[in-house]
Amino acid sequence: MSVLANIISLTVIFAVPLLLVALGGMYSEHSGVINLALEGIMVIGALCGCFLLRSFDLSGFGPAHPQLAMFLAVLVAAVSGMIFSLLLAFAAINLKADQTIGGTALNIFAPAFAIVITWAVQGQGQTTIQIPTWIRITQETFGMEKTDGFFATMFFKYQYLTTFIAVVLFIAAWLLMYKTRFGLRLRACGEHPQAADSVGINVYQMRYAGVIISGFLAGIGGLAYVIAVGSGFSSSVGGYGFLALAVMIFGNWKPFNILGSAFIFALFKVIAAYNSSIPFLPKFEGLKDQSSLYQMLPYIVTMIVLVFTSKNSKAPKAEGIPYDKGSR
Repeated sequence: MSVLANIISLTVIFAVPLLLVALGGMYSEHSGVINLALEGIMVIGALCGCFLLRSFDLSGFGPAHPQLAMFLAVLVAAVSGMIFSLLLAFAAINLKADQTIGGTALNIFAPAFAIVITWAVQGQGQTTIQIPTWIRITQETFGMEKTDGFFATMFFKYQYLTTFIAVVLFIAAWLLMYKTRFGLRLRACGEHPQAADSVGINVYQMRYAGVIISGFLAGIGGLAYVIAVGSGFSSSVGGYGFLALAVMIFGNWKPFNILGSAFIFALFKVIAAYNSSIPFLPKFEGLKDQSSLYQMLPYIVTMIVLVFTSKNSKAPKAEGIPYDKGSR
């Protein structure tokens, strides 16, 4: 039972960054801009959030006020992601640059920038920013006595503020996208921007909003990923931004579908990361390094899923097409 509780708890914590970043991609693509820079935005969000946590740890503010410090780090990660996403927005909307190339360029730039900044702050060669242990939510956080058992393991062994924030942002995403005028206008700009413009909707403004919200969520997702991995930030998020794009496509650009997809992909990620401690998995004793086989699993599953689902995907019709106000 304890193994099952661990798997459930870990699946939730690994699903959080996938959910947040995939929702971010959903906002951007519904506005008409393909955001391939999600990986790079995650790196920048994680970099800024982790540095703030490190400074709080050194100053003593973090251990004294752990959840407030964590909330501020999440906020900084979100704002830094928004600022970085403006580079893509400006290139794609104002300059009408190729969105795929722009996103790829930002993905290449972000890890190199993170390494330079990390070395400048910590010293050359010190590429890992350690994550303090006080950020975890435990039973003591709620004034409860520490206990062991199925529910204690499932709810408190791997629990962080980012999980609760993700729940709030998921509910907000569904309400904003389908129950507000803003969501209707955003989706209109991704489906038929000329028609949206003809009824007075500012397409450029809505596309900026979509990309900025995308940066907000991906920045938080970057910090959430580093927390889930737990080994510190080393200027990389392990391809999670691209995995989130697959989650978004598999989820058909819809919040509840994305939620289910995030948990499915996260489960395979947990199996890949913790295969040696899951007793009922095949051991493949004939292989020298069986862990490598399991580490390929999430990406193999991603490719198989996309092969069978991509034909039925209903992407926004105008995504990736620069909007020209003069065309009809």
